Amino acid sequence: MVRLSMNELTTLRWSFDEDVRHYAAAGYDSIAVWRQKVSDFGEAKAIELIEDNGLTVSAVLWAGGFTGSDGRSYKDSIEDALEAVQLTADMKAGSLVVYTGARAGHTHNHARRLFRNALRELLPCAQQCGVTLAIEPMHGGCASSWTFLTDLDETLDLIRSHQSPHLKLVFDAYHLGHLPGIVDRLPELLPWIALVQLGDAKQPPCGEQNRCRLGSGVLPLRAIVAALVRCGYAGDLDIELMGEDLENPDYVELLDHSRRAVCELLRDGPPSLSAASA
Repeated sequence: MVRLSMNELTTLRWSFDEDVRHYAAAGYDSIAVWRQKVSDFGEAKAIELIEDNGLTVSAVLWAGGFTGSDGRSYKDSIEDALEAVQLTADMKAGSLVVYTGARAGHTHNHARRLFRNALRELLPCAQQCGVTLAIEPMHGGCASSWTFLTDLDETLDLIRSHQSPHLKLVFDAYHLGHLPGIVDRLPELLPWIALVQLGDAKQPPCGEQNRCRLGSGVLPLRAIVAALVRCGYAGDLDIELMGEDLENPDYVELLDHSRRAVCELLRDGPPSLSAASA
């Protein structure tokens, strides 16, 4: 059965404690944790609070910046990513989301080389810890500060080239749902997907991400979710909402709306969402 996850970036103003308690009360199965909030709250306490509230961790956000685009050295980024791998293992999370970092003045080939080298350093630790590294490609209209991977096939080629079961893909509907024929490609993509993220959009991103409430945009979310479930996806559906259209929302109401929206997306398919009948 797929699990319903809420992403801590959706409720950015809440503390970690508020996130966990409200997500559990709203009927969510999982939480995608933001490392900054975990650090502020305390890792040991965070793990205990999650367990006490009956949640699992869908993903840890995030590791990356291996191109130096965020001002850190390559060595510092690797050390930070190794710490993130350990946190992901400690939290028994489904995956660690990974961004390459922006090109930062490098040629595309050099940026790819830096990221490949980073993966070679991280994968032995990920394998030892039982952690899946999940690379997230982004829409070219909003990727410039995060990643140079804006092409789905390039991302898949990179993942396949490492031949590791601990290296997979984040399928974020907000970034990939705009691609022509994406629903038809889901059976092919399924073996490579570690995490599915849901976000809607009224138009393709241009500059910053500007997600809207599920069902309020133009993305084929119903077809995407139905195809994933039909193909046997049994992971988390992680709801990640942010942007100008979602400034200062009532978080409690947004949690309820998002949960109901996902249940609606699944209504015509198999009863595979564990929270759907609650």
